[in-house]
Amino acid sequence: MQAFAILMIPFLGTSLGSAMVFFMRGKMSQGLEKLLLGFASGVMIAASVWSLLIPAIELSEEQNTPGWIPAAAGFLLGIAFLLLLDSLIPHLHKGSDKPEGMSSKLSRTTMLVFAVTLHNLPEGMAVGVTLAGALLGNTGITMAGAFVLSVGIAIQNFPEGAIISMPLRSEGMTRRKSFFAGVLSGIVEPLGGAATIFLAEHITHILPYMLAFAAGAMIYVVVEELIPESQNGEHSNIGTIGVAFGFTLMMILDVALG
Repeated sequence: MQAFAILMIPFLGTSLGSAMVFFMRGKMSQGLEKLLLGFASGVMIAASVWSLLIPAIELSEEQNTPGWIPAAAGFLLGIAFLLLLDSLIPHLHKGSDKPEGMSSKLSRTTMLVFAVTLHNLPEGMAVGVTLAGALLGNTGITMAGAFVLSVGIAIQNFPEGAIISMPLRSEGMTRRKSFFAGVLSGIVEPLGGAATIFLAEHITHILPYMLAFAAGAMIYVVVEELIPESQNGEHSNIGTIGVAFGFTLMMILDVALG
């Protein structure tokens, strides 16, 4: 039950954020959106380093493997995996009129949801692989560390949930449908996390690679999507401030509690 709760926390963050469509009127201000996107970027960068890459290096060294090998290989594989998904899955980024991925006849709203779902997957994988390390024991990863990572991702999922549900409302969806679409975009997190736990528990020696893989996938999302969106247009420094606060908060949570 504890593991299940940890898996569901990020999904809860997305769902609560999506519920903001019932309380907010009109469009989210550009400044607030930049701040929240930057904040989410900072959280994901810090989580990738403290919760994923550093444990991957330490665990590799305990297994008498040079720490940089699994860290570098897994990180690059995570980048390549998200690059492949980004090239194949039809999706549309907010504020863009040109879909990415394979050609399709999907609606704009569906492709907007796919865009958010695509970058929710690495977050679920990150929680799943960290939780797997805690469940396996003798990995240096604690249940507290998995919980902190889950809470950190949930915190940055809250604004992301609002950022997806509000544009869907602007596209003409009802508030109820916009909310459920935002919730649906987050369901991939516990599902991806559960699949990652299953794989890691059966192939324990690749856990360092999987930790780094999740880090690479998360950094891909940050560099490809979140930071560019937070820096687009005027007042880009607002997004930078968001990165600073998000990074600092996640670093404190991980070092103090993890």
